[in-house]
Amino acid sequence: MPASPPKPGQACEAQARRQFDFWLGDWDVRDPAGKVVGRNRIARVHGGCALEEQWSGNGGVTGSSLYAYDPARDRWHQTWVDNTGGLLQLDGGLQGGRMVMSGQDPPVDGKAAPLQRVSWQPLDDGRVRQLWEASKDAGQTWATVFDGLYSRRA
Repeated sequence: MPASPPKPGQACEAQARRQFDFWLGDWDVRDPAGKVVGRNRIARVHGGCALEEQWSGNGGVTGSSLYAYDPARDRWHQTWVDNTGGLLQLDGGLQGGRMVMSGQDPPVDGKAAPLQRVSWQPLDDGRVRQLWEASKDAGQTWATVFDGLYSRRA
């Protein structure tokens, strides 16, 4: 007789699925100069099997991501969609205490899209730094797309 599938939520109790828990919460997001540029909310969904992000930027951009851990590949995956038509798909995992994910969009009009890399670093004071970088030369050099400091909302 085949083993019964796990009950909802039980399949997602593994410690590896908690590697990104430092980013759970409601956040004010500031740029490097300290100006508030948006708000973000990250919550567990689907019985703890995924994290859902809800972003609202001061410039009217809204977006959401779904993050999930893939135990077969020992990797995290992110799919981001926003109200400008943006779509970003990244894969990665913990590297030196930071969550680091990267990916590349398909070519557009025959031109290769930049390689994207996003890292989330928990800081000692409870904040989280998110650094989004892009490379047009296959990772030889990187340019900052977004540098945000996340502070928990009171």
